[in-house]
Amino acid sequence: MAKVLLKNLKKVYPNTEKAKKPKKGEEVKKTSLQITDEGVVAVQEFNLEIADREFIVLVGPSGCGKSTTLRMVAGLEDISSGELWIGDKLVNDVEPKDRDIAMVFQNYALYPHMTVYENMAFSLKLKKVDKAEIDKKVREAAEILDITQYLDRKPKALSGGQRQRVAIGRAIVRNPSVFLMDEPLSNLDAKLRNQMRAEIIKLRQRIDTTFIYVTHDQTEAMTLGDRIVIMRDGFIQQIGTPQQVFDHPANLFVAGFIGTPQMNYFDGHLSMVDGKYVVSANGVTVELSEDKQERLKANNVAEQDVILGVRPDHLTLCDNGIKAKVDVSELMGSSVHLHVNAAGRDVIVIVPTNGEVASFPMGTEVNLTFGGNVAHVFSKETEKNLEF
Repeated sequence: MAKVLLKNLKKVYPNTEKAKKPKKGEEVKKTSLQITDEGVVAVQEFNLEIADREFIVLVGPSGCGKSTTLRMVAGLEDISSGELWIGDKLVNDVEPKDRDIAMVFQNYALYPHMTVYENMAFSLKLKKVDKAEIDKKVREAAEILDITQYLDRKPKALSGGQRQRVAIGRAIVRNPSVFLMDEPLSNLDAKLRNQMRAEIIKLRQRIDTTFIYVTHDQTEAMTLGDRIVIMRDGFIQQIGTPQQVFDHPANLFVAGFIGTPQMNYFDGHLSMVDGKYVVSANGVTVELSEDKQERLKANNVAEQDVILGVRPDHLTLCDNGIKAKVDVSELMGSSVHLHVNAAGRDVIVIVPTNGEVASFPMGTEVNLTFGGNVAHVFSKETEKNLEF
């Protein structure tokens, strides 16, 4: 077991192509990644301390640098600058095989000509571990993952979920200090992903090691991680527990990325009334909760136009509020998802059915409101949450 420290980690991919001037009328390709004289900066200023036996999830959209960061930890990518510590050892220049880590890849990476048993035992054979010890470790891992009955089969005879279990088993037998997983569930269908998520949670409780898990799926991040690291364009946007980043998003990007359906936004105004902060949007004025008052006052936030964020399940129907018109109504069983137009914006409202029939035909006019404890106010200039 080991703690992991990533200190000012940076990854730059050299620019191999010569810069070309765009021809007249030619569209210039835009990229959100920083391009310097050295090349394209894929990861920068990455600072993270991972405690021993902690489960950390790196999450973000494609191209944000999360897999590159994981591959630097694994030793599969060179570190351009910064320090990587595993335990008390600086491992920047240590070979992958000597880092005491094990990695599970997105595409399983199993040897097709070997049986499940041989795949799981292969790394131990290379280390010349005793045959009896190999057999013991392989069978223990197979039992944990419920794949004992498949040990004599080859990968082509297994389903996607079974292959992923074998890939995980191959990593378990090595008993690594750090367990790396690079989007291991992305090739599975939705039902199997849910099952495998539960399996990984159980696995974590049984083998009790340090996990670094990469995904673009925020549901995986929220359900698996002790803490989650949200990335965008090579930068860390926020680090916190799943509940912290859901309840207190640091900026508009985090607010929109975490939560399904994503947060709704309104043009609003933050002002002071009788010494209290209130937020107004489309004719509705709500006093913010005490904890929000304290944080805004601590930051000495001035009255200003803001972007007001409210999650779909925090909007409620009322008699007199933000006026909206139903475009689409989706019955989801225990709730109805209303896609409405409110002041020219597309807004989603989750309305619990409570076992009753709920009907909202297209064109139905509704009024929306929200509580002061669930309103998020973001700066129009910086897009940062004004509470932090």
